[in-house]
Amino acid sequence: MKRAGQRLCASAAGIALALALAGCGQGAQEPGATGDPSLGTGHVHGLGIDPSDGALYVAGHHGLFKITSSSTASRVADRDQDHMGFTIGGSKTFLASGHPSAEDVAPERPPHLGLIKSTDSGLTWKTISEDGSADFHSVQPAGDNLYAYDSQTSKVWRSLDGGATWTQGTEEKIIDLGADSEQSSRLYATTPDGLKVSEDGGLNYNDLTNAPLLSHIDVLPGEVLVGAGADGQIHISQDSGKSWSAAGKLPGQAAAFTAVNRQHLLAAMDDGTVLQSKDGGATFATAFSPAG
Repeated sequence: MKRAGQRLCASAAGIALALALAGCGQGAQEPGATGDPSLGTGHVHGLGIDPSDGALYVAGHHGLFKITSSSTASRVADRDQDHMGFTIGGSKTFLASGHPSAEDVAPERPPHLGLIKSTDSGLTWKTISEDGSADFHSVQPAGDNLYAYDSQTSKVWRSLDGGATWTQGTEEKIIDLGADSEQSSRLYATTPDGLKVSEDGGLNYNDLTNAPLLSHIDVLPGEVLVGAGADGQIHISQDSGKSWSAAGKLPGQAAAFTAVNRQHLLAAMDDGTVLQSKDGGATFATAFSPAG
C-alpha cells in the first residue's frame, strides 16, 4: 500500500506529465518550423539508431538531424519541417508526422503532415495518409500492426496496411505508446494517470496498477518493458509490467526516449542534450550536446 507521501509525489508527477502533454498539444498548433538554421534541433520529439549504418538521428521542431559527433548535428536534406512521432522502423526506414517546413506553409494548407515515410534515411519523404488532418504525436510499428496517437482526436489509430487506412480506438489522453511484434495486439500507453495496457489494439484499456508513473515506454522481446519516469528514473519490467525494478536515473524528465535494445537506451532532454546508456540504463553518458 502506498503511504500518503508516496501518493502526493505520484500526484505531483502526474501533474508534470499532464503539463508536458498540454505543451505538446500547444506545439501542434504552430504552422511549421522557422527556417532559421541557428536554432538547432528545437524541442526533440524522437530519436533512434538507423540499423543501416548505426547512425544516431534526432527529430526535432526544426528538422531531422544526423548526429556526426558529440557536438555536431547535421540537418538532413536541409529541411526544417517539424517531425512529430518520429520512429525508425528498419534499415533506412523512418516514420513520422508533424508540421510542414517554413517554405511549405500556405494559408490554404492545414498544418498537419499526417503519416509520412522515408526509405532513404530522411533524405526524402512520402505522404502515406491523412495529410492535413492527423497530427500523430507517437507512432509505433508492431509486426503487421502500426499504431499512432493522433492529438487532434485524442485516439490511438491502428493500421494493418502500413498506414494507408486506419481504425480509431477509444479516446484517451496519451503521452507515449509501446508495442512489439511478439504480441502485436497488446499496446502500452503512458498517460498522466499512469501506465495502461490494451489487449485489443487500443479499443479498451486497463490500468497497470503496479507500474510506476512513466512519461515514456518501450517494449522489447521477451515481455520486457523499459520506461522513463517523470523524475528521470529508469524502470524495467521483465514480466509485461507485473513487477518493476529501478535502474539508473536521468537528470530530469526526458523529452524523448528509445530503447534500441535491452542494453542500449537513448534519451533526449529538454535542452536538446542526448544521453545514452550501454548498460541497460544503469549509467548514462552524453552522446550529443548542443552548442551554447
